[in-house]
Amino acid sequence: MERNEKDQIISELKQLFQDYPAFYLTDTTALNSKQTSDLRRILFQNNIKMQVAKNTLIEKALEQCGLDVTEMCSVLKGNTAIMFSNDAKMPAKIIREFRKNAKIPALKAAWAEQTVFIGDNQLPELEKIKNKNELIGDVLGLLQSPAKSVIGALQGGGHKLSGILKTLEERAA
Repeated sequence: MERNEKDQIISELKQLFQDYPAFYLTDTTALNSKQTSDLRRILFQNNIKMQVAKNTLIEKALEQCGLDVTEMCSVLKGNTAIMFSNDAKMPAKIIREFRKNAKIPALKAAWAEQTVFIGDNQLPELEKIKNKNELIGDVLGLLQSPAKSVIGALQGGGHKLSGILKTLEERAA
């Protein structure tokens, strides 16, 4: 591969690393062509881009991005496929689902929510990450909870007050 080709690949990878808030480094070596095609189809349906590149080119692109991923470079051995995603947990879910039929892909490392995750054992943690909409929903739920309690207390108190007035009216009559 000539130098200008390498520079082009590094530039493309750098742009992808900057465009996507999450990426996973995986090992897909043991997948046959049908499994690879199936995985790519599932990723495509979920708006996840998968690209295979040489480890040295991946490392150089990461360095140029300015991300603090030095510990991630230690896992760049063997074949590496990169999954780029806007949703930090979706690739983890897909990997888990895909493993029901195959033992691969293996997670080498991931960058999600400004954090580095190293090793395949981090997959359950990555699946727990909440996306922006889920976090907004949680915050709204927490904000609504006290208001619902106050409204419930007022409504309940209104029924009690009405009952007391009705009782007093019956006694007076």
